[in-house]
Amino acid sequence: MTLQIIVGTQWGDEGKGRIVDWFAANSDFVARYNGGDNAGHSVTVGPKLFKLHLIPSGIIHPKPVAVLGNGMVINPQSLLAEIDMLQKSGVDVNPRRLRISYGAHLITPAHQAIDKALEAARGKGNIGTTGRGIGPAYTDKATRRGLRVQNMLSADFMEKLNTHIDEANQQLHMLGAAYINPSEVMDDFKRYREFMLPYIADTSLELHEAIIAGQYILAEGAQGTLLDIDHGTYPFVTSSATVATGVFTGLGIGMTAANNARVTGVCKAFQTRVGSGPFPTEVFDDLALRLRGTGSNPWDEYGTTTGRARRVGWLDGVLLRYAVRINGLTELVITKLDILSGFETLKLCIGYRQNQEIFNDVPFGPSNLESYEPVYEELPGWAEDVSAIRHWADLPTAAKTYLEAISRLTGVPVRLVSVGAEREQVVSIQ
Repeated sequence: MTLQIIVGTQWGDEGKGRIVDWFAANSDFVARYNGGDNAGHSVTVGPKLFKLHLIPSGIIHPKPVAVLGNGMVINPQSLLAEIDMLQKSGVDVNPRRLRISYGAHLITPAHQAIDKALEAARGKGNIGTTGRGIGPAYTDKATRRGLRVQNMLSADFMEKLNTHIDEANQQLHMLGAAYINPSEVMDDFKRYREFMLPYIADTSLELHEAIIAGQYILAEGAQGTLLDIDHGTYPFVTSSATVATGVFTGLGIGMTAANNARVTGVCKAFQTRVGSGPFPTEVFDDLALRLRGTGSNPWDEYGTTTGRARRVGWLDGVLLRYAVRINGLTELVITKLDILSGFETLKLCIGYRQNQEIFNDVPFGPSNLESYEPVYEELPGWAEDVSAIRHWADLPTAAKTYLEAISRLTGVPVRLVSVGAEREQVVSIQ
């Protein structure tokens, strides 16, 4: 195996960062293939909590080379801040260890301003964007007027940037929003450009050569399957391909790399979502607080990027089975099993009901879920604290029953289970 793809099976926030960290120790490359700094991956190593938004979380290990693929949109300000944070924490980040695809697109303050103005204009019909400029950057990419990282290599980059700001200001004027000051943006991007030039590379070629050499590439997806632009709960989705097949266009590697690929889906032991959109198994009041936490712990359900409280609910097996199919998953990793300790009874959604008809799969995809009522299977809970457990045999019988029910429902094995925020709080199931 030269390629392992790690994807989220829900609406993001599944805990992919620490799972990537788990597998990254032995990888040669860790590569992001979609999204921007709207993603948030957290890894706890001893007393240190690393919150990463652009750079693959595997860079915390000394061996792998981190790649920002052409499918990404990159905010240089966020990137420089992230590099600075890692370096101050003792992580080696230099142009040999971090490679940025020339084909990735740049996010500017104009994209962020347009993003916020458009969301404000939607009023109650807003889609819950993070306001990071992701959507407008991908819009510019699709309309063939975007700024690519490759433009930084050209002498006319600042001229192109100035034209971009002028065009954005025209759009902001029509939206009734404040103008962007071109001179401030130009000054900042002169500095960004000087810093980023040594990191720019033909990452597609480098990854191709790594595959030929039999090296191990760990591809790290951002967000989750249900936020995919084509396969998610449209229009409450992100602007990029979050599913496993996005790896091939987002990194510029050929389909032959898929031979014997390992496709790992990360799934919380329950369901969460940030922002607007359908959520069939959502719960409220005391039960929601019990699942979400108070926000006093980094392990609680508050967004790494936005800080917003996540909506929570019981695990939706219908949507999980959909994610298994769409991604071609070969295995599951279940996170946050420790949060379910103390429940007398657990609910697992195994189907949907509409007008007395039961559906085992999502009819016509997950965009129109409002009319469906979840059908639950009830399973016994457990009282034991599982956070110190490292072996399958030591898990409470009820916990094993719950995990086996998930595997049976989806048709794929559960390979790992996280039982806490720390790097080593993982149960491996052989």
